Amino acid sequence: MKLRKRYVRNKVYYYIEHSLRENGKITKKERYLGTSIPKNIEEIKKEFKKEIEIKLFEKLGRIKENFQVEWRRIPESAKQKEKEEIAIAFTYNTNAIEGSTITLEETREIIHDKFAPNKSLRDIKETEAHGRVFLAILDKKEKITKGLLLKWHEDIFGDVKPDISGKFRDYLVRVGPYLAPDWQDVEDMMKKLIAFINENLGKMNTIELAARSHYRFEKIHPFGDGNGRIGRLLMNYIIWHTGYPMLIIEYKKRKSYYNALQGDEERFLKYFMRRYLAVHKKRLK
Repeated sequence: MKLRKRYVRNKVYYYIEHSLRENGKITKKERYLGTSIPKNIEEIKKEFKKEIEIKLFEKLGRIKENFQVEWRRIPESAKQKEKEEIAIAFTYNTNAIEGSTITLEETREIIHDKFAPNKSLRDIKETEAHGRVFLAILDKKEKITKGLLLKWHEDIFGDVKPDISGKFRDYLVRVGPYLAPDWQDVEDMMKKLIAFINENLGKMNTIELAARSHYRFEKIHPFGDGNGRIGRLLMNYIIWHTGYPMLIIEYKKRKSYYNALQGDEERFLKYFMRRYLAVHKKRLK
């Protein structure tokens, strides 16, 4: 949200402006403030932001409602196959982002056909384990706890990285130019993040909660490795178990995802909302 001023015949007029993407195009919403900046400008900004959010949350609600109609239409005997297809797409993309050489078709062979391609044994094991964990969390809703996150990490990386799996890091890590918080602060930061998630489930809009939780998780970077994969599992666990369709961060669009993560939380939230609406735009009709 930005403060703008326009000059008309040497006179200044003030507006607040907010840009958002609608139907693939950038549109701008604005509110006129007057010929001077009001003293209660922060209150006006909050009110304006709330009006925009209401419209946004209405769209997200329609996506959820239409997804649930679609999901109920699928016969119970076919739902497991549909979940498996989601698992294949999600596992391929999330692992590819982290450097896995396994292709989409090879991911299908590993998860569906139980066939191992001629690729790195580590990549095969991580794909197999991730697919298994992903399918399990679709079927079982549990309270988000430290123990649950550690279990996901242990189940995915226990065979390939036993020295760091299933525990928070006890050393400093750097992700490109970003230096993650001191390892001695990780335990407390994760405790606060988990409390934030559980306290806001059912209060904050689900997609906003998933975005903020993912951003904060990645900034903490609690594990020695596998933070992206566990973070994307966490955000989709929140989304799925509150009735919304998931958001798969596609490998081919990873640059915009990385760029958003390098900004502040509000910038990432804006990216996440745009991406979610773009992916599920057909469910708005």
